[in-house]
Amino acid sequence: MKPQVIARTRENVTPLRVFWLATLSMVLILSQSLMAAARGAPESFADLAERISPAVVNITTSTTVAGRTGPQGIVPEGSPFEDFFREFQDRNGDQTPRKSSALGSGFVISEDGFIVTNNHVIDGADEIEIEFFEGFTLPATLVGTDPNTDIALLKVEADNALKFVSFGDSDIARVGDWVMAMGNPLGQGFSVSAGIVSARNRALSGTYDDYIQTDAAINRGNSGGPLFNMNGDVIGVNTAILSPNGGSIGIGFSMASNVVTKVVDQLKEYGETRRGWLGVRIQDVTDDVAEALALAEATGALVSDVPDGPAKDGGMKAGDVILSFDGTDVEDTRQLVRTVANTPVGKTVRVVVNRDGKTETLKITLGRREEAESAIPASADAPEAAEPQALDALGLTLAPLTEEMRTELQVPTGTDGLAVTAVDEASQAFEKGLRAGDVITEAGQSTVRTVAELQDRIDEAKSEGRKSILLLVRRAGDPRFVALGLDEG
Repeated sequence: MKPQVIARTRENVTPLRVFWLATLSMVLILSQSLMAAARGAPESFADLAERISPAVVNITTSTTVAGRTGPQGIVPEGSPFEDFFREFQDRNGDQTPRKSSALGSGFVISEDGFIVTNNHVIDGADEIEIEFFEGFTLPATLVGTDPNTDIALLKVEADNALKFVSFGDSDIARVGDWVMAMGNPLGQGFSVSAGIVSARNRALSGTYDDYIQTDAAINRGNSGGPLFNMNGDVIGVNTAILSPNGGSIGIGFSMASNVVTKVVDQLKEYGETRRGWLGVRIQDVTDDVAEALALAEATGALVSDVPDGPAKDGGMKAGDVILSFDGTDVEDTRQLVRTVANTPVGKTVRVVVNRDGKTETLKITLGRREEAESAIPASADAPEAAEPQALDALGLTLAPLTEEMRTELQVPTGTDGLAVTAVDEASQAFEKGLRAGDVITEAGQSTVRTVAELQDRIDEAKSEGRKSILLLVRRAGDPRFVALGLDEG
């Protein structure tokens, strides 16, 4: 049977069919070649690695650790073995200070010896030693650190000009671009790994996070090392990995170079960071908040509070929606915070806000965030108490604030509003996170002092055809806006 099948198949292959099959094969080969070219896959990373390796360094830190005075964490307190372990530690000198070492990576950014690494690599170090690719070592001094972005700047003094690398523009890096990571993984010395940009604009836990995610192998010891593009420019500083076992599983994070360069410039000039400060508390504009404010789309940053500071001096008010800052459209709170922080201290900027359905442009001179964060707010005199009363509305049981309530609920002195004394667990208010102890200070962007005033705001919203009402809620003094549907109460 098999020879007959082969013969029959051969019979169907006419000269014309052979021609078309050959043509199709050529098209497939050409298509695959074009796809490979489009990916920009290099034949080798060797030339690039050879060119930039001399600027990558290994970092060893030494820290003095105080010795233990007892069996801390080894046996439970009061255990019959406690004396035994204390004697064992005493014999082994655990009560005397000892040295602890750590390893990391970094890279030289100037011929006169400035080196970038992670803050957590050198945090608390008494001594910092830099090992260069050529094999020599130099002691380093700390110029400055920024824990917010986990960046540190070091300086070494060398007899000759050092080989260095330059920063590239991380904003033009695209998902799928080839990248190469270099460093000192697990103390193994200079090592190279390659991969692609897996994602952009990742946030981990910091306010100013802008991480490039990559599948290039990053392990412990790679911290502070550079992430290169194919031009040999640094587009990221390798900082963290996501891993259940402490090893690389292809999810690594590098702080974007366009964040790092601003930090490095300030550390080099001032020895510290100097970030712009607007002086507002903000939250994202959700779909229900946008509907309650009659906004066309859920973008911008909603101002929930304006304490004393630049924004208040410039005329900004709680309830404003910031649409544009210094000529840049505001997408959400995270983007606004980063944009403000990257703006020079003392610069006067134009801020466009939506207020009561109309746009207004404010001129605000920025302060310095670091000074604002260290300031302690002053206290004020207490106003007279109000008579309490209760009423159910929107699934809430409410009562006007008394002086005792203000103290207990940590409400700023002089603040008027309604204290939430109970929340119906079946209500939308409970689902949105309102709880007993919260304080409602505004409804529909108007101050409410009594339950009757709140009911008036609800009636007004319904008469205007609104499906929800926006409440300004404070919890332990911190404000946020909550939009509640008007189909309840």
